[in-house]
Amino acid sequence: MTDFNNKTILITGGTGSFGTAVLNRLLVSNLKEIRIFSRDEKKQDDMRKNLHDPRLKFYIGDVRDKDSLNSSMNSVDYIFHAAALKQVPSCEFYPTEAVKTNILGTENLIDSAIRNNVSKVVCLSTDKAVYPINAMGISKAMMEKILIAKTRNFDSSNTIGCCTRYGNVMASRNSVIPLFVDQILRNKAITLTDPYMTRFMMSLEDSVDLVLFALNEGGNGEILVQKAPAVTIEVLVNALKDIFNVPNHPINVIGTRHGEKLYETLLSREEMTNAEEIGNYYRVKPDMRDLNYGKFVEEGIWGISEQKDYTSHNTDRLDEALTKKMLLDLPFIQKALKDGFTEPLE
Repeated sequence: MTDFNNKTILITGGTGSFGTAVLNRLLVSNLKEIRIFSRDEKKQDDMRKNLHDPRLKFYIGDVRDKDSLNSSMNSVDYIFHAAALKQVPSCEFYPTEAVKTNILGTENLIDSAIRNNVSKVVCLSTDKAVYPINAMGISKAMMEKILIAKTRNFDSSNTIGCCTRYGNVMASRNSVIPLFVDQILRNKAITLTDPYMTRFMMSLEDSVDLVLFALNEGGNGEILVQKAPAVTIEVLVNALKDIFNVPNHPINVIGTRHGEKLYETLLSREEMTNAEEIGNYYRVKPDMRDLNYGKFVEEGIWGISEQKDYTSHNTDRLDEALTKKMLLDLPFIQKALKDGFTEPLE
């Protein structure tokens, strides 16, 4: 396990859903300092007032700005890089903004981490980076490529950089569960895109487990993936209707939104040829061949045609009962059942 004793950790996008969850986990450790880096002064102020922990330090800044990153990284040991533009439709309409934050912002962060001799950087990616069809997924795929390219020249005795990749985090901001719950509680029709669409399901705690696993186990350029079940959107909606006891609640099937897929992929078949199973996780080592093209003729990779992508269509499929059980474990659902609270996790 990673030794947190007297260490300093930086969380970019630290006031978001993941940042809040990992912070709650880290506060019980013996870390020396936890730095929250984000653009949102209101959320930082709320976090400061709610937690009252002297180890918490807050930095207003943007990963697009190298200077603001550099000013936050002095004496940092570990970084969790969660700052990103994540909403698929908005990135479709403003792809340049996704490039600036998700691609160039990550390059700024890695360069700054190297300059400041940070021991380890864990970048958070998404299943949408595999065979991407939308701007968000493309930008996250490029984020991964930048990390891998940079780590080719890392001296691992100084800095290690790796990625995690996961699917939908249940009840996180801009996800469908808060939307569906809000529509149920306001007696509005549930807007369902495609009943047969599948998505990986994991809790915020699962996402924290994955990132801590990557911090402990990840090597340079590696991608760490947690095995996860999936659910169809139809089953998800039916489970929520059952939980809130509205069996006849109306559903409006609206069709697929901008940039959405029928199913998501956590690992491509090309990656599966090089994936190592470690319990409930996969470790994908990077292709570290250089630009000596002769090697690509003489030393190819075998077995791609024998592999299958790891997708939300072929992973373990949740039925309505299991989906309901997972939903009822969420603090968001518990609060919504208790008092009609419909704000998503921040």
